[in-house]
Amino acid sequence: MNILAWIVLGLLAGAIAKAIYPGRQGGGILGTMLLGIIGAFVGGTLTSLLTTGSLQFTASTLSIPGVFVAVLGAIIAVFLWNWFSRRTA
Repeated sequence: MNILAWIVLGLLAGAIAKAIYPGRQGGGILGTMLLGIIGAFVGGTLTSLLTTGSLQFTASTLSIPGVFVAVLGAIIAVFLWNWFSRRTA
């Protein structure tokens, strides 16, 4: 069941982040899911850093606050991906 929750969280957070972030992001359904899962890790790590003051690699869960954190993390991940890919090209 945990894998299914990750897939649902990834699809939901990735789709919302792609809808919010301006411009066109490539990738199909697998890219959207991977973006959401990466966003869950980025958002969960930043949340634990801000709340506890220590760097812990954690991920958000499938809940309303967890989806919100995952969407914010996915937006940060898309921004960083565009920034690094633009600098190297």
